[in-house]
Amino acid sequence: MSADKSTSWSYTEGLPVEDAVLRRARERSHDLGLFPVSPGVAAVLTVLAATSKAQTAVEIGTGAGVSGVALLRGLGPKAVLTTIDPDVDHLKAAREAFTESGSPANRTRTISGRGQDVLPRLNDAAYDLVFIDADKPSFPDYVEQAIRLLKSGGLLIINDALDKDRVSDPAIRESSTVVLRQVGKLIREHDSLISAMLPTGDGLLLAVKR
Repeated sequence: MSADKSTSWSYTEGLPVEDAVLRRARERSHDLGLFPVSPGVAAVLTVLAATSKAQTAVEIGTGAGVSGVALLRGLGPKAVLTTIDPDVDHLKAAREAFTESGSPANRTRTISGRGQDVLPRLNDAAYDLVFIDADKPSFPDYVEQAIRLLKSGGLLIINDALDKDRVSDPAIRESSTVVLRQVGKLIREHDSLISAMLPTGDGLLLAVKR
């Protein structure tokens, strides 16, 4: 990355001004050893959720609620976020964040379990938005499930899609990087998806289902 691009990236990430709710959610994330979405990514999630006009959303990888709060702030007042995580401590922290954000309890559904086990139980073509930010080895499975879950016109968002800027370097063969290259190829070549990559954070891969 050139110095100018690096400066622009830092400037973009520094633009969002987060309130006490998000700051506390980030503190809980760090206490749990988690790496929440960056402020820039959180801001983009809010905008994407708002512009999508989604009424039903699924988040795979709850963390401590930073991304969930960001999504809820963009979703409409009657929209429901279903968020999935195998760690009950993560879900407890996220519920605290959702409550502090002022989101009514009936707007969130927290499910404890592995995405591979929970997602197949969700209904086909029942969701307007799916956000993936979980264990990278399972990303291909999550993407296939997301395509099934999304309605026509639904939005898929994949976090960390550039894998710390390694995806673009073919010489790097780390397992997470290889998986994310596979995911990118799968999405680009899928007949039912229109996709684009944003360099925000560590890369946001977006796709709309035809």
